[in-house]
Amino acid sequence: MIKQPKLSDVITERLENMILDGTLSAGEKLLPERMLAEKFKVSRPSLREAIQNLTVKGLIERKQGGGTFVSSSLNQRMTDPLMELLSSRPESQFDLLEFRHSLEGMAAFYAALRGQQKDFDALSQALDDLPYSMVSTAKEAKALSEFYIVMAKASYNVVLLHVMRTMQPILEENIQANLTMLRQGADVEETIVKQRKAVVAAIISKDPVAARNASHEHLAFIEKTLLEINKNDVAIQRSLRRITKD
Repeated sequence: MIKQPKLSDVITERLENMILDGTLSAGEKLLPERMLAEKFKVSRPSLREAIQNLTVKGLIERKQGGGTFVSSSLNQRMTDPLMELLSSRPESQFDLLEFRHSLEGMAAFYAALRGQQKDFDALSQALDDLPYSMVSTAKEAKALSEFYIVMAKASYNVVLLHVMRTMQPILEENIQANLTMLRQGADVEETIVKQRKAVVAAIISKDPVAARNASHEHLAFIEKTLLEINKNDVAIQRSLRRITKD
């Protein structure tokens, strides 16, 4: 005889899946207990047991008088001293750009392959919401990092999504540093906007290869432009030799 799982374990798994797929984000407040029990169509004691299971696992935290939240430390910023050092070195910005080829190219590919209409709508909205020209680079970088998170959600690859969420602050810093250099040394705003639109258009057209290629083309253009801007920086030139050989 197959033993039926406890209802609280079933609820625990459902909540875990919601955290994994990004439906529930780090730091997000859960619905009140009564509403959550109604949503899952379960008794409040079973829900409480599930919440307790997740609390023990460190996925949920209760705040006295404030409610129940997804743990804010799930996507804790990488604070390793080496990561801080890397993010502060100009030449390391290009290493991050290379890494973004893998992350964003994969996100674009699988978003085109697996994305649903609601994902395409969210991605189009995120693109429309991007601030352009004469705004602070910090504001634009934050919006762009969120744009890539939306793309990662559309990929339905939970590992990719959570890697990008965890690295989001570092990626945001990379984007801001790149935007600052680009605005000081080149007039490429119109080209970059077109390239981002091309990535989204390929995703919505459900063409994975075209989406990945458009993402790579966009980042390669940024690399090439930054290389030209920094042509007199010896350290950066050494870092970029392997790029120009490819």
